Amino acid sequence: MEEKSILIKYFVCCNREELSVADREVLVAAEKAILAAYSPYSHFRVGAAVRLDNGCIVQGNNQENAAYPQGLCAERVALFYAMSQYADNQIVTMAVCGENSDIPVSPCGGCRQVMLEYEQRTGNKMRIIIASKSSQILIIEGVENLLPLHFCAKNLQNL
Repeated sequence: MEEKSILIKYFVCCNREELSVADREVLVAAEKAILAAYSPYSHFRVGAAVRLDNGCIVQGNNQENAAYPQGLCAERVALFYAMSQYADNQIVTMAVCGENSDIPVSPCGGCRQVMLEYEQRTGNKMRIIIASKSSQILIIEGVENLLPLHFCAKNLQNL
């Protein structure tokens, strides 16, 4: 047996002033999206925003339901809307921000898988910004840094 390791890369910003204007815009849009989140059960409000290559910024927020599996994360709300309305565009940047967290809010496994699918569909690695309102900001270049050893369409080709 041979031991191996996986290295993921990300950048850490201590404040918003370290971000580019474009990254700040998409992060502010994610923060604003928090205000319309529907989270009466968890009280954990999350906002997401996606910047497309045409400059459009699409927002999403978590939408809960009493039948828990029927809710949807902010990331998927934003991604599904963006790709349903702008199917020919590429996702350049996605920002995710949580209201009630002191640490940056990272996308769940399901959202990471959806992000990977859209990244592969468009052929463009997205920039992912994850933050909380009060702490450091993480910047990840490409979903493979969030989802190493991922499952994708290539895995289905031999079936």
